[in-house]
Formats: sequence, structure tokens, C-alpha cells
Amino acid sequence: MDDDGLIARVAAGDDLALRELFSRHAPWLAARLRVVLPAADVEDVLQEAFLGVWRGAGGYRPDGRASAWLWGIARRQAAMFLRHRGPAGLMVPAVVEAELGEVADPTEALLSRMDLENAVAALGPPGASDRETWQLLSVEDRSVAEVAALMGVPVGTVKSRAHRARRMLRAALGDRLAVEGDS
Repeated sequence: MDDDGLIARVAAGDDLALRELFSRHAPWLAARLRVVLPAADVEDVLQEAFLGVWRGAGGYRPDGRASAWLWGIARRQAAMFLRHRGPAGLMVPAVVEAELGEVADPTEALLSRMDLENAVAALGPPGASDRETWQLLSVEDRSVAEVAALMGVPVGTVKSRAHRARRMLRAALGDRLAVEGDS
């Protein structure tokens, strides 16, 4: 059964469907949560997240991906967990703070940064043509002509790679935006 079907069964009160969702998604959710939480706290946040799944399954709309919906719940649970811990519990490294500057909610900023890093990873490994094109154009703010010269390709190739990279980033970040729009 697919995830949408399992969530529908969870909404109907089927705890076996919840267990199946947990077994399918807990490993990758835990891996993502370990980026912002101490390993000892990941299990607690996962439990709270799946309680949120149990409570919110009736409101789930299968127009997006179930994994994005699950990540949105886990992400919000992690943010609440870190907020309840107070400033001492926030695990924002000094390097990230320096890059983010003054932010109202460092937890949300860190989680957003993690989503952006995951989206950039969708462009391929470092050095991949689409990722390098995006890096040179968007991060280093170089012109299309400069990027073409640096990469040794025609201007049209740079433009098509940039277009493809924007589409890929939009698709990767679209899940995050759809999840936030549901909250």
C-alpha cells in the first residue's frame, strides 16, 4: 500500500498503518533530525512527530508527497523541542550564526538552511555541471559570459544549465513550501 493509503488508514484509526509509516519513514527522518538535534533527543522528537501524524492524518490532502508532509511535521516538532529547551538548547554553530546574521528564530533559520542544502544537493555532487553553474551564477554572482568563459562552454549552454538548475531547486524546495502552506 502506498503512503497516501496508509495515512488514510491512520485517519480511520488503524494503528498498524501508523506502525508501517513509522517503519518506512523513521530512518530517514531520524537522519535529517540528527543534523539539528542531539542523537539522544531524536527518538523523542520522532515519537512526537508520529503522534502528530496520528492526530493530523484526518487533515492530510494527498495533493503533495506524503514524505514532505511527514517531514513538515517532524521539522515543526524539532523546532518546538529546541524552543522549549531555551537558548542553551539551541545547537546553532557559530559559523552558521555568522552566515545567517541576526535572525528572529535561529531554529527556523537552521532548519531552513538544512532544506536549502538538501535542495542544492539535488543539483548533483560538487563539481557537477548544473551545480557548478548555479554556484557561479547565484552564489558568486558572476555573469553568464564569465561563467561560460570559466567553464569553457557556450553562453547558451550556461543558460540552459541555469534554467535546469532553477527548475530542480524549485522542485526540491516546492515540497517544503507546500508543507509550510499546510500549517
